[in-house]
Amino acid sequence: MYVEKFCDKSYDDILDRIKRVHFVGIGGSGMCPLAEILISKGYSVSGSDMSDGDTLQRIKSYGIPVFMGHEKSNVDGAELVVYTAAVKQDNPELTAAREQGIPAIERSVMLGIISRRFKNSVAVSGTHGKTTTTAMLSQILIGSKFEPTAVIGGKLPAIGGNSYVGDSEIMVCEACEYVDSFLQITPAVAVILNVDADHLDYFENLDNIKKSFGKFVAQTSDAVIVNGDDNNALDSVSGSSVKVITFGFGDKNDYRAVMTSPESTVYDSFDLYLNNEKLCSIELSVPGKHNVYNALAAASAAHYLGVKPEEISKNLHDFTGVHRRFEVLGKPCGITVADDFAHHPTEIRATLSAAMKMGFNKVWNVFQPHTYSRTAVLLDDFADALSIVDEAVILEILPVRETNTYNIYNTDLGKKVSGSKCIDSFEDAAKYVCENAKPGDLILTMGGGNVYMCANMINDMLKAKETEK
Repeated sequence: MYVEKFCDKSYDDILDRIKRVHFVGIGGSGMCPLAEILISKGYSVSGSDMSDGDTLQRIKSYGIPVFMGHEKSNVDGAELVVYTAAVKQDNPELTAAREQGIPAIERSVMLGIISRRFKNSVAVSGTHGKTTTTAMLSQILIGSKFEPTAVIGGKLPAIGGNSYVGDSEIMVCEACEYVDSFLQITPAVAVILNVDADHLDYFENLDNIKKSFGKFVAQTSDAVIVNGDDNNALDSVSGSSVKVITFGFGDKNDYRAVMTSPESTVYDSFDLYLNNEKLCSIELSVPGKHNVYNALAAASAAHYLGVKPEEISKNLHDFTGVHRRFEVLGKPCGITVADDFAHHPTEIRATLSAAMKMGFNKVWNVFQPHTYSRTAVLLDDFADALSIVDEAVILEILPVRETNTYNIYNTDLGKKVSGSKCIDSFEDAAKYVCENAKPGDLILTMGGGNVYMCANMINDMLKAKETEK
């Protein structure tokens, strides 16, 4: 349920008073960067998690003690506890923190505290494209020797992880709108990529979403960089008291892309203009018009921070994507297997439209719907987006935090997508596509949950088939 929230600054000085911080769920993609930043600033850090993984191994490489599982004793000696939004209040470590009088704050509050310690903080917000744009901007700044500190929602190959600790006054981070988490951040520069109807289980309607983005804008001190082609985004910044900088394709935008590549090209190229002055030419190495918008946003923010146009051009060309954003896992049996995080109709439509231009014989989409509420409310939009591809396989809906009070099932979506097949399990879906896909096809798994496991199954099955030949 949507309730009005505000920035919690009551702990802003806590890092001046303590030295030992414990992270509950330290292996999370949003927690690991914060732990790395604190370690670099001389804090003593510990953490706990339920399962191992690459991120946890990275954390351990810093010498950070990590407890597997949650126990009250894990917080002994801590002066501050930071927990992820996924951790429930009856968690043993949170219970122990309350019993021992140790302050405990949610991850978004800690992100806000850290970001306010940087003079030039840039928060990238929007319903779609946050991770890619944050990664693009980070790569531009790092590649241009601006030495930012960066908190990214996915792994950036150029830095081998999802965080970077620099020694400048610049910090780049994602600002997620879900449950108003981004209202804990008070950035110098806010980037708004787009504003769309999503997370309606919390926001209830688009007006509330725009209202929250408006509050986020009101907390920005220097400038707002906004998609000038997106009316909802423009509505959100209409009351801004700080400088508003627009980007997009339209002539009225401050930063504009003038396309130089043909419509059928896989990787777009464009000339970047500021008002009527051409700054540089940019050739992207990631597909899709949505990535032109992401690149425009990153370029606008980088130029505002003082990066030279030629550096913007070079580093955007060098950017090849982030983990789970059209990530190619392999090409066994001549079949390309890829995975993507898209889980909203707008994102799915953009990614599948790009895939259909890439010259594959057939595009197979294995889609995992993400939450009952999103599937029910946007059912027709999902059906329209999934109808773009040659073959659609629709998996069981991932509940995440919900129960099925909507009485919605993957078969309801399947009925609206002509020729689609509804398969509940990853294993059965993997077997089906592996038996029917042919050399020259693309199999693209898609969703915001754990569908990447299905992608790995498909890749492994095709590798095994290739070995048998």
